[in-house]
Amino acid sequence: MSKKQRGWLICYHIIFGALALFSSGLAFSTVFTHINLLKGSIGVIMNIILVIFLIDYLVRLGLSKNKKGFLVDNSFDMLGLVPLHPIFAIFRFERVIRMVRYYHIFWHLGLDGKFTKSVHRFFYSTGFVYLLYASVVIVVLSALLYSIVEKISLSNALWWAITTATTVGYGDISPHTAIGKIIAAILMLGGIGFIGLLTSTITGFFTSDNTNIQDNDLTLLLNKIDSLSKQVDHLQKQVSQLQKKPHKKKKS
Repeated sequence: MSKKQRGWLICYHIIFGALALFSSGLAFSTVFTHINLLKGSIGVIMNIILVIFLIDYLVRLGLSKNKKGFLVDNSFDMLGLVPLHPIFAIFRFERVIRMVRYYHIFWHLGLDGKFTKSVHRFFYSTGFVYLLYASVVIVVLSALLYSIVEKISLSNALWWAITTATTVGYGDISPHTAIGKIIAAILMLGGIGFIGLLTSTITGFFTSDNTNIQDNDLTLLLNKIDSLSKQVDHLQKQVSQLQKKPHKKKKS
């Protein structure tokens, strides 16, 4: 890749990273405020950004040689294109995370090390990131449908979805319609299962790390014991050889 191409690539990532930060931040703010992203100039801007990301996604998909791998690796990008509600723009924040990883920002800032490697291994080697994708999709989609059916705010619907999926169940919000109850049942079956897998993955990761540390310590100890045993055997042989040698008689 030439210097000019690298420059264009950096500009491309900066532009889409800025758009992802802007749209995802604006969408996240709707959870705590009453901003309507579907009306006025803000709604027009959000729709333009949606079209830009849609074109970008389709172009990258068309140029990709491994379509299946692309769909898996860009799951959050696809979720960020769901036109049901602006809240799905939150998923575009993953684009910023990918850019940080691509340019090794932590390494340039001197923050790369054992911790970041452990985090990367935890998210990708254990498959945690894919379980997280599925869990977030189930919770957000259930909350969106629930808010429409039960006619409550999205922030309250998200609170209900999180408390339901985590089995907390405060009971402050409950479904009153038949469709709402169906959504709740699906969330209970799917959400609880995936969140259970998430917690078991976290537990398994730290347990395996502790087991590996203990195994390494035990291996070092056994090696030291083996080394000491060899030294003791060598000393015993030398003592035995000295004892077998005849003593020379002194001259009179």
